[in-house]
Amino acid sequence: MQQKIDPPKVSTSDDSDQIPRRLRESLELHLANIYPDLDESDLARKIAAAFWTEGHVPRRRGRTPMHPIWTERDTYVIAYGNSLIDGEHKPLDLLKDFLSAHLKGTVSGVHILPYFPYTSDDGFAVTDYRAVNSVLGDWHDVERIASDFRLMSDLVLNHGSSQSTWFAEYLQGHSPYDRFYFEASPSDDLTNVVRPRAHPLLREVETANGTRHVWATFSHDQIDFDFSNPEVLLEFIRILRFHIDRGVRTVRLDAVAFVWKEVGTNCIHLPQTHEIVRLFRVLADYAEEPVVLITETNVPNVENLSYFGNRNEAHAIYNFSLPPLILHALLNGTSKHLNSWQMAMPPAQLGCAYLNFTASHDGIGLRPAESLLEDTEIADMIETVQGFGGLVSMRRLPDGGFRPYELNVALFDAMKGTVNGVDDWNVERFLCSQAIAMSLEGIPAFYIHSLLATPNDLEGVEKAGYNRAINRHRWHYPELQEKLADPSTIQARVFSEMKRLIGIRIRQPAFHPNATQFTLQLGEKLFGFWRQSDDRTQSIFAIHNVCDEAISISAMSLNLIGGMNWKDLLSDEVISARGGDIAFAPYQCRWISNKA
Repeated sequence: MQQKIDPPKVSTSDDSDQIPRRLRESLELHLANIYPDLDESDLARKIAAAFWTEGHVPRRRGRTPMHPIWTERDTYVIAYGNSLIDGEHKPLDLLKDFLSAHLKGTVSGVHILPYFPYTSDDGFAVTDYRAVNSVLGDWHDVERIASDFRLMSDLVLNHGSSQSTWFAEYLQGHSPYDRFYFEASPSDDLTNVVRPRAHPLLREVETANGTRHVWATFSHDQIDFDFSNPEVLLEFIRILRFHIDRGVRTVRLDAVAFVWKEVGTNCIHLPQTHEIVRLFRVLADYAEEPVVLITETNVPNVENLSYFGNRNEAHAIYNFSLPPLILHALLNGTSKHLNSWQMAMPPAQLGCAYLNFTASHDGIGLRPAESLLEDTEIADMIETVQGFGGLVSMRRLPDGGFRPYELNVALFDAMKGTVNGVDDWNVERFLCSQAIAMSLEGIPAFYIHSLLATPNDLEGVEKAGYNRAINRHRWHYPELQEKLADPSTIQARVFSEMKRLIGIRIRQPAFHPNATQFTLQLGEKLFGFWRQSDDRTQSIFAIHNVCDEAISISAMSLNLIGGMNWKDLLSDEVISARGGDIAFAPYQCRWISNKA
């Protein structure tokens, strides 16, 4: 049974002399904007004491955005703690074995999806933020992985499990938890609230203080916290320190866009939300450990970009528009929308980066495609993916209607064919999608089931009762090892080529996350861009055929500089700068570089 967790006692003594002046001023600035009616100086002292516990001291100066925190060698794999099982060993041990045996030296980081005790949503309804789910392993297992790979971990700060000790204490009216959860009234005007789900927003509960209605953005088992109570913020800062002490170096702020609520507003991206992210950034900048913050905001593109702030919020943001746009391009054989979007995308400011991905544990979000694709194009994409065994999840609109929220499908199966039906280009089309994500400005992240070409898990959907299970398969590790050892299997073919591509990618300075990028105009059947290293010694023309036809372009159209030896890094083919045609087979990708 879970034990009650009492927040550590915070010293109220005046220890301001131990806090660098600029750090104190930054904390006070953000706290004054979040809690204008409270004493920001007192809160700043409490926050500093919560984060810099015994044995920890802040840096005298915060890291600046110019401080290099990533290189072209940085890549992540995304996995659940139990993506690999065998019924005998701890799943985290199996994950460590897989990473060490197959990806060490190729992938530098791993995002282990929530590995805490939970009650639903495959880990995102946390019951205890300071424990590891015993079914997976323990903190020692997590720390072993963190010793060899940069560890990304989720700070699920918007909501917690309705079956947690905290919520039980809330129901009983016990302090401080009696003010930990956001309450509203059914009579409140909630029509403008942005909803990512279709269930009723409020859940009625009986408490020691009477009937209450608690806010449940994602499900009735996931109850939203009330960050207008500074004790909630303080507790999550203590949790953040606890995780950092156990090896976490990249912190994923899950569903952070929803953390601040005000009745009568849309309750998303509110000013206080951004101030909270800025406050976390201050803590990261002054931490001795090299902590990187990434925001998970599955929203339209412009809204997503706002979480860079002015280089003072997230270090990295998920490139949420990329998955639906790549899928649309490859299903329709046109880069029209992908190209237009990329031309309009601002380069990430120094100290910031995009996290490029094509699939994750969730579905392929459709909100980030809003305003980028027409409704009819989204509908055609949904129909095509459903024909390949995919599913669709809906969200509720303010007027009570519903709209598609995400496609639930294993990405490899989503690439079975095009809008014209299934064909024989599944592997090539899928690898093209991955090569695009690898070569774009930013840091690439690969879902384990993309690396392994895992098909739709329809049996998992039937057992779990929810659509997202289609892309959360649990591989029996011995069976997976057999498949990877057999070069004739789809898993071995795709995994081997993925490792080859990543291995090439991480050796190219022109693929540094912040290296220069310029979109090329090569016609709708090709998607291309030029990358150049920071020192300007390497150029790469990354060109991808997004259709099922053979295409040729003139080498002259690339403006290859004469006197240099140009070579396709992927095929080892020499490319002449003097002219002639460059041929592309269906879905072929070329990374044409002046440095092999």
